[in-house]
Amino acid sequence: MARTAGPETHHTRILEEFRQKIVDRIWGPGFQLDKETDLATQYGVSRMTMNKVLTQLAQEGFVVRRKRSGTFVSKARTQAAVMPINNLADEVEALGKTYRWQLFAAEIRVPQAAELRLLGVESPPIPDEVIVLGGMHYADDEPFCLETRAINVDVVPNARDVDFATQVPGHWLLQSMPWSTARNAIRAVNVAGSEARNLDLPVGAACLEILRKTVMGSDWVTYARLLYPGEAFQLTAEFKTKVTPKALAPQS
Repeated sequence: MARTAGPETHHTRILEEFRQKIVDRIWGPGFQLDKETDLATQYGVSRMTMNKVLTQLAQEGFVVRRKRSGTFVSKARTQAAVMPINNLADEVEALGKTYRWQLFAAEIRVPQAAELRLLGVESPPIPDEVIVLGGMHYADDEPFCLETRAINVDVVPNARDVDFATQVPGHWLLQSMPWSTARNAIRAVNVAGSEARNLDLPVGAACLEILRKTVMGSDWVTYARLLYPGEAFQLTAEFKTKVTPKALAPQS
C-alpha cells in the first residue's frame, strides 16, 4: 500500500522548489513572494508547513522576511575584507543602488551609561563635550545600516560646526581627521525595539554589529556602532599559506 506523503515530505519538496527558483533567478533579487497563506493554499499544505519553509529559507539567507511588508528574495550583499574603514556611500553604490543618509539626532553632551555600553566604550572617563549622534544609511530608500556614534570634540573641535544632516559623519571624519589606530569588534546580534522598527525588521531578526574605535596618539577620535541587517552584509577574508611550493615538492 502506497504511503501518503506527510508534512515533512511536502516541506522538503517545496523547500527544494523555492531554492531552485531563487538559484535559477526565476525569482530574482528583491522578488516578493506571495503571502504565506496564499502560498499554503497554492501548494496544498498547512500554513504551519509553509511558515516552516519560509523560515528555513530565511535562515539560509535565500529570503528576508520583513514585518508588515512580506517575504523577499535576498538582494546582493556588500562584502568587506576584515576590516577596512569604508565609506558607506561607496558600499551602497557598489551594489548599483542609490545612497541616502538621514540624521535622527545630534547633540553635544555627556553620553549616558547605556549609550557607552552600546558603543563598546570600555574605559571612561569621557570628556564633557562629546557629539552623540544617530542616523540611518539607506540603499534605494531601504534601511542599509543604522549608525550610532560619539565624536570627541576635544580632539576634533571642527566637528562642532558641521551639519551632520548634510555631512555623513564617517565620511567627514575620514576626510577631515587623521587617525593612527582603529579597532573593530564584530558580532551577530538580534534586534528589538526602536532598532527593529528603524531597520524595518521583525523583533529578533539577526543583524551584524560592528563596533569601531579610532585613536589619534593617546586620544580617542570616535566610537561608532554600525548595525546591518544580516541579509545585507557579509564578511570575507583571504589568507595565504606560509608553506612555499618548494616545501611541498616531493623529496628525492
